[in-house]
Amino acid sequence: MPGFARRRDTLIWTAALLAVALVAPFFLYPVFLMRALCLALFASSFNLLLGYVGLLSFGHAAFMGSASYITAYTVKSWGFPAELGLLAGVAVAAGLGLVFGWLAIRRQGIYFAMITLALAQMVAFFAQEAKFTGGEDGIQAVPRGHLFGLLPLNDTYVMYYVVLAIFLIAFALIQRTINSPFGQVIKAIRENEPRAISLGYRAERYKILAFVLSAALAGLAGATKCLVLQFASLGDVDWTTSGQVVLMTLVGGVGTPLGPVVGAFFIVTMENYLAQTGSWVTIIEGVIFVVCVLTFRCGIVGVLTPYLIRRSGPKAAAPWVGTP
Repeated sequence: MPGFARRRDTLIWTAALLAVALVAPFFLYPVFLMRALCLALFASSFNLLLGYVGLLSFGHAAFMGSASYITAYTVKSWGFPAELGLLAGVAVAAGLGLVFGWLAIRRQGIYFAMITLALAQMVAFFAQEAKFTGGEDGIQAVPRGHLFGLLPLNDTYVMYYVVLAIFLIAFALIQRTINSPFGQVIKAIRENEPRAISLGYRAERYKILAFVLSAALAGLAGATKCLVLQFASLGDVDWTTSGQVVLMTLVGGVGTPLGPVVGAFFIVTMENYLAQTGSWVTIIEGVIFVVCVLTFRCGIVGVLTPYLIRRSGPKAAAPWVGTP
């Protein structure tokens, strides 16, 4: 019966959150929600790398930004439909992730982080200097078109439900990956890489594959965000975006399924309602980051997990919330 109770409570939580997501655009600004969903997917892809492989990348904006530019250019200049533009962006991000991973994966800790940051800065410089990217102006007025020739993405509500579907499919893929045999191997590599190697696993191959998957999902987030906001800019590839996704993941809870999602919505909401304060938003984010690191290193979800376990029982709450 404990297993039945766990499945029942998981289904109840899932149905409740899905119902909230379906009715949310009728009560909140849809573009705000779509941007938050894109950044939540971006943070979830980063969490796959940091929380489950133990690799801290400071260059994740390169994947999101490159996919955003490719999608914008192919849709606007080449006339690609929305679905092909998204695929082109994801493919470029995955290829870039393969190159980054092959170059950086042989190092660990701060050396790995610095290599990814250096490579990402090269991508940012290319985006600023290349002619097709529009330089500091970026690529603007990107047409949304129709998805599969049927769904009019210029309709805000249709666009919202398409973004929600993309997020849910990608989130389900991440959870399936984490709970698969592949996911168990990368967790073992994170906990004790020498032992995993001694058991016959080729750690570098697993880490590169996880890196490519994380890059592809980050690219999907960037490509979708490009269609939502209808522009691609240098901000998408800037190092501050890489820092922002680290902040979202840490504030929400590293190594938990919902942590990056909660962190992304928290940061986006804060930026939206504190926009009138100007540059003070950055200072407030820094203060939140320091407080989070010093007082609750498990993030928002990590702090709430014990409370939910006491309220619902250990068998019911733990599978849904996750353990940081």
